[in-house]
Amino acid sequence: MFHQAPRTYALVFALALLTPAAATAQIAVSANDGKSALDDGKSMVRDPLVTDSVSIIDLNQSPPKIIAEVPAPASAVGPPTSVAVAKDESFALVTGAMKVDPADPKKVVPDNKLSVIDLTAKPPVVSATLEAGAGAAGVSISPAGDLALVANRADGTVSIFKISGKTLTPAGKIDFGAPKSGPCAVAFTPDGKLAFVTRDGDHKVSVLKIDGDKVEYTKRDVGAGLRPYGITMSPKGDVALVADLGLNNGNGDADTVSIIDVQAKPPRTIDTVTVGTTPEGMTLSRDGKYLALAVMNGSNKAKAAPIYNDNGLLRIFRLEDKKLSFVTEANVGHWCQGLTFNKDATQVLVQCMIENEIMVFDFDGKPLKKTGALKANGPAGIRIADN
Repeated sequence: MFHQAPRTYALVFALALLTPAAATAQIAVSANDGKSALDDGKSMVRDPLVTDSVSIIDLNQSPPKIIAEVPAPASAVGPPTSVAVAKDESFALVTGAMKVDPADPKKVVPDNKLSVIDLTAKPPVVSATLEAGAGAAGVSISPAGDLALVANRADGTVSIFKISGKTLTPAGKIDFGAPKSGPCAVAFTPDGKLAFVTRDGDHKVSVLKIDGDKVEYTKRDVGAGLRPYGITMSPKGDVALVADLGLNNGNGDADTVSIIDVQAKPPRTIDTVTVGTTPEGMTLSRDGKYLALAVMNGSNKAKAAPIYNDNGLLRIFRLEDKKLSFVTEANVGHWCQGLTFNKDATQVLVQCMIENEIMVFDFDGKPLKKTGALKANGPAGIRIADN
């Protein structure tokens, strides 16, 4: 477990801001779930309970370093895009999809929290806590920085928030009319005119139309694979990539990534690529050339299960001409959640829940090399700022 006094975090963070690297700041934000644990493949509430938190990671250092930590609701339930970082790195948004059941401390129930983390404060602080919908999961900020959308997995809705500076204001919901549709993650097109929402409850990817601060459900749904979960958008806006969890969330099948042609009229799935069992986390490099996947690979199952493997996989694919091709892979830990490249795609950070680590790999377009690990309690979601 990772423990450090708040004063030490504040001092380290302040010193980081005074260094020359601060002029070209580069941070990642990790949401850490202190509630969730596995007992030989069975989900349980961690005992003793650890406070949920958000870690601020300085990517200008090699290896990267945690420079601050803020208590805030977080959850391993839902896709690990439960974090969004403003382009100017002034604030971050973190969702908390689940909380400990007040009536039974051995269970969790859906929560609706959206925390605003002020990253310019010294040390960073939660500047506001808002309510989204039940099971608030994936969150994304529009390219213009004036809207945030939150997929509410237990509610069948998407919450809309207006952004002014670092202040969020609730602005309604999109209701899909299907409470069990399981909205998971949201990705905006680079021009901000569309957003795509994965729905793992009914195997759809819904298209939203955006005009200023007006968001509408187009009633257009794209068919991806079984249980579309994570989603990431190419910076060119030509394709969206969707991680499909498959039947029963990891029964040993080789699951897929679906490629949606965003420029087609209407948008449609044009290809699927087999990537391994349960691609939990996904992220594109900022130049759009590489897709990284955190593949569960049965590492979250009971050791006696026939599909159990003693490691997850970090897999890298090249994205070119709307096609994915395999590049390389490396073994990672167990029950690994989110991952992110740094800005120039020379490093990949992978969150592993069982190890309570964020593993760091160097990447040069060829083999991956593990170069370090950061300690964090239950790392479950991670992002850097979009382009």
